[in-house]
This record gives sequence, structure tokens and C-alpha cells, in this order.
Amino acid sequence: MARTRLNSGNPTAEELPKVKINKESIQKISRLLKYIRPYRWKFIVGMGFLFLSSLVGLAFPALLGAMIDAAQGKQKISFIPSDINSIGFIAFAILFIQSFVSFFRIKLFVEVAEKALADIRRDTYFRLITLPMNFFANRRVGELNSRLSADLSQIQDTMTTTLAELFRQVVLMIGGVAFLFTISVKLTFLNLGVLPILVVVAVFFGKFIRKISRQAQDQLAISNTVVQETLQGISNVKAFVNEAYEANRYDKNLREVVNIALKGATYRGAFVSFIIFCLFGAIVGVIWYGSVLVSNNELSVGSLTMYILYAVFVGAAMGGFPELYANVQKAVGSSERVLEILDEENEPISTQIIENEVKAPIYGSLEFDNVQFTYPSRKEMLILDGVSFNVNAGEKIAVVGPSGAGKSTIASLILRFYDPQGGKILFDGTPSSDFKLTDIRNQIAIVPQDVLLFGGSIRENICYGKITASEEEIIEASNRANAHAFISSFPEGYDTIVGERGIKLSGGQRQRIAIARALLKDPVILILDEATSSLDSESERLVQEALEELMKNRTSIIIAHRLSTIREADKILVLEKGKVIETGTHQELIQNENGLYRHLSQLQFDV
Repeated sequence: MARTRLNSGNPTAEELPKVKINKESIQKISRLLKYIRPYRWKFIVGMGFLFLSSLVGLAFPALLGAMIDAAQGKQKISFIPSDINSIGFIAFAILFIQSFVSFFRIKLFVEVAEKALADIRRDTYFRLITLPMNFFANRRVGELNSRLSADLSQIQDTMTTTLAELFRQVVLMIGGVAFLFTISVKLTFLNLGVLPILVVVAVFFGKFIRKISRQAQDQLAISNTVVQETLQGISNVKAFVNEAYEANRYDKNLREVVNIALKGATYRGAFVSFIIFCLFGAIVGVIWYGSVLVSNNELSVGSLTMYILYAVFVGAAMGGFPELYANVQKAVGSSERVLEILDEENEPISTQIIENEVKAPIYGSLEFDNVQFTYPSRKEMLILDGVSFNVNAGEKIAVVGPSGAGKSTIASLILRFYDPQGGKILFDGTPSSDFKLTDIRNQIAIVPQDVLLFGGSIRENICYGKITASEEEIIEASNRANAHAFISSFPEGYDTIVGERGIKLSGGQRQRIAIARALLKDPVILILDEATSSLDSESERLVQEALEELMKNRTSIIIAHRLSTIREADKILVLEKGKVIETGTHQELIQNENGLYRHLSQLQFDV
């Protein structure tokens, strides 16, 4: 049985995007550097401290070499004292300076990076939640969440650590090579002839070994999938007596993991052996040749010690470049993914929280004039085909029809989640496009079939209709929604935590909280999208009473499957395949023997 590795969460470090670093990618990532601009002076000071810290680090090998030469009475470096104690005091003073500088360098870099990343996260999140609905229809929530977590964390690591470390290693390598040439040109040419070969081989083998490690991880993930699926379907496994089959299947996958791991161990062992031989061989070679130079009085013992330490600095810097470069690649890739969101055209929503400020009031009249609509992701499928109807202020209009007829699409268009490709939607005779988006949505409320509550308290969920509502307003809305009684029965009352998506509450309780939320908003136009279709009889009665209270003196659009709930509507629209095929009251439509409404009514009555 074939198995695939499912990635339902965020990408791992190995799975983060890598791109080639070129002029174009640098130009893209430079756009994010504008977020450092408000903190540029702290960043500049931090870079100065970093440069100073790196230079001070380069002084230690020279001081240690001078100390050894001074012990032998051969100290030759003019700017360093010949007294051992003086050199020791200077070394401790420099060590103190480096510690002091390093503290402020780290503090400043972290402060700049954290504040800049907080600004990027804020702007990315706001841009994300103000993007049109079509954007979310084509993306997975896990993918979008990873851009705010994994991608921005990678950028954060690069800003706080990688760039600073890259700069430090460059300074150490350039300074170290300069000191190596100053101490001994002959030894330096010997060193530089060996080190690049070691680095190239290390990079090549490192990539190859990481690839094998990823293969082992993937295979282990497949074997874990077998365990997960077997335990989830344990009743079927036992019912079909397939315990031995599943055990063999798991064993087969584990053998694959072992084989890949052994293959990786072979290459890793060869690589480590090669590195040990070459690395220690280079050290032995340098000391051997350096000893020859010492015996010929071309080099002092202190200078040889100094040379070896600087060679270690240069080697460590060169060895660290591949990993640092890979991290920068990941950061560039992550930046491009974040910039994709920041470049998307969002809805015109203000960043300022203004309590239900409405500049262009709507009085409740609504008209669809020959509206045609297809979802942008399914342009070949016509959802609404020339739909026309009008609703006067304060009227109740019901929309019925089979699944897929376009009922919920009408609700989305009224809220301007989408705009129609043809025709017009008018409020009070004015095209919806002439209204600000916030003006429309501030005056419309929707109570959906599947109510989504946020994971906080009942009070917070009701207040979502009006952020600044008082306690009296919340209780009044709850009473009108038939919700106050059951809320008061909880030990914590309105402070009761509803759980993720409101899972701790029943369907009827969630609906009544949604109705209280809508009542608090006090909308001009109300949309009920099959608000009672999934409730039991008692819950439906309580919710229906609350809905009747909610619909008083408002224009109401009722989308319903249960036709018994819409008999009192002023007008009923019957949709089929995106077209309005019947219009009238319940009594008018039920008399049409060949009508779809009568057919649907008879089906529900028979059931």
C-alpha cells in the first residue's frame, strides 16, 4: 500500500525555501531593510561594536605569541611591551573590552532585529487579514501560518545572528590572512594551498550526507505514518486479523530506514576520516615546516604559535561560510514568500480601530440587477446567471433552492467578499461600488449555519459585534437572543471560555451567541445563512424565537433549506442553476403545481 509523507504543519529548517543569491534577490530582500530604518542608529552602533569586537579578537594570537617570545627574551614586535607581566595585563584589558563591546553588540542587534521583526509581523498580518476572500480560497491555513512563523523566524535568525556572524567571520578571515602573510609568507602559501581543497571537499560531502539524512527522515516519517494509521484503525486491523500483516509492513519500512542509515554512516565515516587526516595533516605540516624555519632562525617560537592560532581563525572562518551562506539563502527565500503577501492587493481597510464609524448610511433597500458571477478560482463555472430581485427596507426575503444553486454566493456578494463580473448590486439605489467597504460591512450582519466562535470567553465573542459594548448592552443583547439563561447557568457566566471554535458549547448555544453578537452590532441588513438547519427541535425553537427578535425592523435575507422557517417571508426567491426561476409568497408559490418550490415542499413534508 502506497504511503506519502503528509506535511500538515510548518516546514522544518531543511524544508525552508532556498534561492540563489543574485542582484534581483538582493533587491527584493532590501525592501525589508526599510523596517530597520527607524532603528538605524542603534544598528550602526551595533555594527561598530561588532567590527571593534572582531578586531580585538585578532589581537589575542599576537599577544600570546609575544608572551612566548618575551619568556625567551626574543620579543620583536615593537608596539607590544617586552615584559611578560605587561603583556598579560594588556591581554586581560583587551579581554575586558571585548566582553564589554560584545554585550552591547548583542543587546543592540537583538533589540533592532526584534523591533523590526515585530513591525514586519504586524504589517504582514494586517495585510494578510485584509486580503480578498479569493486569496484564502486558493491557500491553506498551514501555509499562510508558516509565513508568519517559520519564514519570519528564519529572517529573525538571520538578522540577529547570521549577518553579524558573517560580518565577523569576514573580518577575522581578512585580518587573519593579513597577519599570516606578515608573520611568514612561506607558511601562508603552504596553508592556502591546502585549506581551499579541504573546504570544497567538506561542502560537497556535507551536502551529500545531508541528502542521505533527509532520505532517512522521510523513510522514518513513512514508518510513523504506518503506526498512526494502524492505531487509528485498530478496530479494522483486529476485525480482519491483520496484526501480523501490519507488523511486517512496519518492519519492512524500518529495514529501509536502517539501510539508508548504514549507507549514510559509510559515507560519513569516510568523510570524517578524510577530514581528520587532512586537517591534522595540515597542522602537522605547518608545525613541521614552521619548526624548520625556527631551526633556521627565520621564525621565532612565539611567531610560530601566533601563526598557528591565526591559521585556526582563518580555517574556522572559511569552514563556517557554507552554513552561513545557506542560512542567508533561506532568509532570502523566506523574504520572498513574505513579500508575496505584502505585494498582494488588499481590501481598503484602515489600520485605525474606529467604532462602527459610518460615513454613508444605508437605509435597507437592496437590489440585484442582472448579476452574473463566477468564482475567480473556477472561472469556467457560472454560479449566478443574470440574477435580478429587489428588497425594500424592512422586508424579509427568503432564498431557497437545491444545493449549488448559488444561495450562499448571494450572501457573499452582499457583503462584498467578491464583486460580480456582470450586473450591479445597489443599496438604496446606489451601486455598492460607490460605498466604502467598511460602510457596507458595518451595516450588515450575518448569522451563518456553522457559527465560528473565537477561543476566548463568551463575553469576548458577543462583544465582537461591538468592541466597546457595556455590560448592560451585552446582557440586553443576550436576553433578546435567548442566551442569558444558559450563560448564567455556567459557574463563570460570561467569562466562560468557549474553547477552540466554540467546541465547549452546543450548536444551539453557539447560534444564540452569534445572534446576540448580531443584535449588539444593530445592523441595517441581516443575512441568515441556513441558521437553524443543523439544530434539534428544542434548540431550533429557541433560536427561531431569537431570530424573530433579531429580524424586527430590519431588511432580512433568509437563506434556508427548511422551508417551514420561511413561510412568513414577504417574498421568496427560488434559485436553480444560478437563475431565479420563481418569485412570490409561500401561498403563491405552493399553488404552482409544476413549480420547484412546491416540489421541494412536498419532499420535506414526505420526509
